[in-house]
Amino acid sequence: KIDYITFVPDGEPTLDINLGKELSLIKTLGIKVAIISNSSLIDNPDVQNELMGFDLVSLKVDAVSNDIFKKINRPFKGIELDNILQGIRDFSSSFKGILITETMIIDNIDYGDEFEKIGEFLASLNNLEKAYISIPTRPPQEDWVRPPKEETVNEAFQIFETKLPKKVEYLIGYEGNAFSYSGNLEEDVLSITAVHPMREDALMELVEKDKGSFEVIEKLIRNGLIKKIQYQGQNYYLRKQKPPAPFY
Repeated sequence: KIDYITFVPDGEPTLDINLGKELSLIKTLGIKVAIISNSSLIDNPDVQNELMGFDLVSLKVDAVSNDIFKKINRPFKGIELDNILQGIRDFSSSFKGILITETMIIDNIDYGDEFEKIGEFLASLNNLEKAYISIPTRPPQEDWVRPPKEETVNEAFQIFETKLPKKVEYLIGYEGNAFSYSGNLEEDVLSITAVHPMREDALMELVEKDKGSFEVIEKLIRNGLIKKIQYQGQNYYLRKQKPPAPFY
């Protein structure tokens, strides 16, 4: 049974100008539809209107203080935290589906009383179903980013829980190896690693499912399409980034 067809970002899904049309087409299947957004465009009325048609919307709330927001999220010029927070408030007041939030916590950040502030903000939202606390579980873009200490995660949970009783949960574990496969190992690996890194045990399981050979993986590495890195004691395989185009 399918729970949801989910728009998962390879980038930010609300940037898609055809999002509303795609949603309408998928809805004809009679299956619930979800979307995971980083909230960067939630203050846009057109984006809000399109999100209203989803059955479940996940919005990112990593910070409510501008200095922490900029350090963690490094927003594009023109994206303002105050506008995002107000957009989330406005959206939550009208959305009739399931609304959840995700707050990513990382190490080397002086959170101070930020957990209190985030908890208060989340508690002010209408119809918030669940507030998730997450940590980096796959290799991040920046080397300095590390999962926080257990004490920090527990502190965030306890503070959130006082503001949102029985609505706070962790997203701190490895998501597992249940990846789909088509029978074309090379295409499957490139498709999955285009969205997020694959842990080595997950990759080996996919190789077995696809009845392929690890030589395919080694070929992708030799051809510069994927690369192998280590993070938190685990080997990961991820798509190799293309160099930026020259600017003239």
